[in-house]
Amino acid sequence: MKNFMKVSPLRLLDMSAEKELGHGNLGVLISRAGVGKTACLVHIAFDRIFSGEALVHVSVEETPDKVASYYNVIFFDLIKALELDREDELRLMIERNRMILSYMKGSFSVDRLRQSLVNLKQNLSFVPQTLIIDGLDFEGAPRQLFEQLKELSAEFGTETWLSALSHRHKTEVNDRGIPYPCHQIDDLFDVIVHLAPSTDGIYLRLLKDRDHPISAGAQVRLDPNTFLVMAE
Repeated sequence: MKNFMKVSPLRLLDMSAEKELGHGNLGVLISRAGVGKTACLVHIAFDRIFSGEALVHVSVEETPDKVASYYNVIFFDLIKALELDREDELRLMIERNRMILSYMKGSFSVDRLRQSLVNLKQNLSFVPQTLIIDGLDFEGAPRQLFEQLKELSAEFGTETWLSALSHRHKTEVNDRGIPYPCHQIDDLFDVIVHLAPSTDGIYLRLLKDRDHPISAGAQVRLDPNTFLVMAE
């Protein structure tokens, strides 16, 4: 999977001080609706899975079948775009190293997620190194929820990526350059990235790298069809 690793969206973190989010830490991907937030998260998941890590994908708005279909479609596009062989082997790796948890109709809570992770460990001997949490309502969620997620990540030693939905008409940005809806809770995240369209593609930009300064060129351009890093 060297070909994929070279063009994975997580290559953005090669521009960070520590080159990774790291286990026990929280990262967030900010994007408007329809830009490709879920596709980018799935590529992050593939990056971790193909690196040999176990992963749990948590959805708070889609059924497990719907999430699995996202993976299948994006995986097919990945195989086609990179002309990868070993398709069956890679599919097996995904099936073995990924679990999908779904919390519909407002049923998500950190306590429920903690119990699910305990059950996976006790009943299936499945211990994730990475969590993907997609669809959480940042606008309506209290700060305490994110504090609990940070504690959960430290407790289980997981690298945890969340998605945050921004809006064109909400332009608040704090004095550290972090936009809505993370502008008031950015201290809880170790890494913050922003996905935004441009005339020549889609850019994934690094907005926060712990307490390290961010260089002006800390961004990668993604193909709008595959969400893989494009050559400059």
